[in-house]
Amino acid sequence: MKRAAVLKKLNQAAKEVGKDFSLTELTNHTGVTVGQTRSTLGRHSKIDDDTARKFFDQYAKELGKAWWRK
Repeated sequence: MKRAAVLKKLNQAAKEVGKDFSLTELTNHTGVTVGQTRSTLGRHSKIDDDTARKFFDQYAKELGKAWWRK
């Protein structure tokens, strides 16, 4: 999955539930915040599907269980 698609999907899901979405550029990663949950995403152009799923899982508290499958 492309990195831009991962961030776009997360941003759209955050808007749907009314949560704040922000990006912070760090040294080698991008910090992603949705509501009160923060995580980092590497700056690779392609994100492995398993890595993307695990990244999405971190936001289940904010967006609901398995929100990316909807």
